[in-house]
Amino acid sequence: MVFHSSVRKELSQSFVTTLVVLLTVVMSNMLIQTLGQASRGSINPSDVILVMGLTALGYSATLLTLSLFLAIISTLSRMYSDSEMVIWFTSGRGLSSFGAPVLRFAWPVLLCIFFAALVVWPWSNKQIQDLKLKFESRNDIERVAPGKFLEFSGGTGVFFIDKDSASNVSGTNVFVSRSDGDWNVVTSAKQGHVEHIKDERFLTLEHGQQVSTNAKTNETRLTTFERYELLINDSAVAAALNPPNYTVSTLELIAQPTPPRAGELSWRIGQGLCALNLVLLAIALSTVNPRAARSYHLAKAILVFIIYYNMINFGQRWVSDGRISMPLMLLYLHGSTLLIAAAWIQSQQSNMSLRLWLSRLRPAA
Repeated sequence: MVFHSSVRKELSQSFVTTLVVLLTVVMSNMLIQTLGQASRGSINPSDVILVMGLTALGYSATLLTLSLFLAIISTLSRMYSDSEMVIWFTSGRGLSSFGAPVLRFAWPVLLCIFFAALVVWPWSNKQIQDLKLKFESRNDIERVAPGKFLEFSGGTGVFFIDKDSASNVSGTNVFVSRSDGDWNVVTSAKQGHVEHIKDERFLTLEHGQQVSTNAKTNETRLTTFERYELLINDSAVAAALNPPNYTVSTLELIAQPTPPRAGELSWRIGQGLCALNLVLLAIALSTVNPRAARSYHLAKAILVFIIYYNMINFGQRWVSDGRISMPLMLLYLHGSTLLIAAAWIQSQQSNMSLRLWLSRLRPAA
């Protein structure tokens, strides 16, 4: 009883500390990225804090997994360094005996990781996508300040406008520059407003002229018009009809198991299985030499974490490309990792190194 309670108490303290540190670092990085998206016009500047929170929720499975992994390693390796492991080993406790208290502490976190990967991840991505589409679906005249240039949300050109309408749907003195193949088109008009025609948005210009220049032949065309309609953007409609797989709910992925969706599903399930295997790998990796550098075991643990997560991403790509089925990928990757972790713990408990095992296989002289 004392053994279980002491291990779980130290694990909980280390886990909370590690999670707070990682969350602080990640939120700082997310703030920079989100501000960059806002400066590029991808999201509404007023939604920066909301997007940061949703992004943090989306990556909560990864944060919880890494926090749990590092907490177990730091706790058990500290016990090795302070010779506490010697006391437990001499009292009849082996390294495998730590599996019970560690798993008893970790199972609520593992459930949260599964829930975050299967439910929170697509939900948060869907909310961020909706915010971006909502911001892009606003007419571009409403997003521009008078006297400033703004890029079209479709990325096809830029325009300048003097906005003086109280309704934010029209403006005067409009200047538009865009590329159409080899032609560079410059359009100016006295007045412009946005119209919605068949789920597409058009910038309607009135009383202006258009100068088209061919970049290859230097041919120039001058056209005057009373009314001119320019397609602004229809990507919002296309994105709504074909949402990215990372925004689709898990139940929809199961209902329509196309290879790309199966790859996304394998990644989500792999997050939870990865967390479970990393708990066992942490027990094996915590065995340290007290005379070795204290940062050595943490560097080794981070390397294992990076390799495992990259293998999950590779597996997702292989499933999406149809190279392997999702059940086989999950079995090969996570099943083999489970066997490696169990064998590693057993070898550490038996004090069986690879060199010693190979020496026993050599025939006697």
